[in-house]
Amino acid sequence: MKRLEAIGTEALRTLEARLSDEHAALSRKGLHLDLTRGKPGTDQLELSNVLDGILQGDYRAEDGTDVRNYGNLLGIPEARRLGGLIMDIEPELVLAGGNSSLLLMYLYVETAHLFGAAGPDSSWRDEAESADERAQARVKFLCPVPGYDRHFTICESLGIEMIAVPMLETGPDMDKVEACVRSDPLVKGIWCVPKYSNPTGITYSAEVVARFAQLGNMAGPHFRIMWDNAYAVHDLASPGDELANIVPLVRKAGTEDSLVIFASTSKITYAGGGVAYLATSAANLQVFERRLSAMIVSFDKVNQLRHARLLPDMDALHRQMRRQSELVHPRFEHVLSALERELGGSGLAEWTRPHGGYFISVDVIPGLARETVALAGKSGLELTPAGSTYPLGHDPQDQNIRIAPTFATPDEIDRAMDVFVLCVKLAAVRQRLAKGQDAR
Repeated sequence: MKRLEAIGTEALRTLEARLSDEHAALSRKGLHLDLTRGKPGTDQLELSNVLDGILQGDYRAEDGTDVRNYGNLLGIPEARRLGGLIMDIEPELVLAGGNSSLLLMYLYVETAHLFGAAGPDSSWRDEAESADERAQARVKFLCPVPGYDRHFTICESLGIEMIAVPMLETGPDMDKVEACVRSDPLVKGIWCVPKYSNPTGITYSAEVVARFAQLGNMAGPHFRIMWDNAYAVHDLASPGDELANIVPLVRKAGTEDSLVIFASTSKITYAGGGVAYLATSAANLQVFERRLSAMIVSFDKVNQLRHARLLPDMDALHRQMRRQSELVHPRFEHVLSALERELGGSGLAEWTRPHGGYFISVDVIPGLARETVALAGKSGLELTPAGSTYPLGHDPQDQNIRIAPTFATPDEIDRAMDVFVLCVKLAAVRQRLAKGQDAR
């Protein structure tokens, strides 16, 4: 498609009429297509069906624990070891939980905010109230954007103010991050997806990771880096991106307590039946374990043992992820091929070409993300709501759209992308015509 500025007004009107007819025809087809959430496809989930029955009646963990019983709040040894392999940290600093890393994130932020990241007298909320007797000061979190909507929802639910930080090609804008933490001691944390970020697919550079390790020396007390390494082993092809290990860097910088790492097997085995992980310093882990003990006796250790038996070492983990990538990579290629074929060189959109993870980030012309998503919805294509990749659902440029290719079949992706590129074109042509009328 030609760039719109090269098309005359009458030709634009003709193009708008044709695209509108195509859109109406698609809308009459009653399509039901979904590129919203980053859920594994059925074929991916079936790679782990061996979990069912893998224990063969042997419910003993390696330390002799009967996993059917209570106890072991931090998880069984082999499950903690698996978490250590995924997060590249010692098993004794790992908590193996239930099936939701999001729950662990929420509980950690809630604990730090209301009860204290380092125990009594260290809560973020109390510090904010002490800073302003009128209780107008608020705890703040830095949020790289575009980013993960569920991270933002955690802050919103707890009344934590969010400060958007631009994502660059190497990771968050660290000049802004450092300026924020230096200038305001009530900036208490930052959300991160350091490898194959949601939704851009960016992996933080070694320099950015090194600068993160120093943040605890610049920030106010009890600052926390929420290091959500959800896609630590999720390469689309080999070799994938290399993420520098932040753990030895925070230890060298003396900021070990500032780091809290999260991961899970949700996109390795079963999305709704995996094992979630949290790893942090020994001091932090002790405080968090004490908080957990007030609400739960133990997580599902039977499931932990199943996963440890399926994935006992890195060789097994890599084999599993190679099989995953063989299914996922072609889906990404279908999306990228459609974008390049239909929108390449048009100036109507730009998009990322990630080496791993679960998403492709598309930036349309500013002011058109909501309209594009709405047009797609009328044609039977469900997309993640425009604005979701920004705090409070507000994309100031109204341009970012997240595409999740994994759940749909390749045929469904092709049909969905036919709808998507049509809607991008139609929204852009209508905007161009409206601007022309406004100019008169």
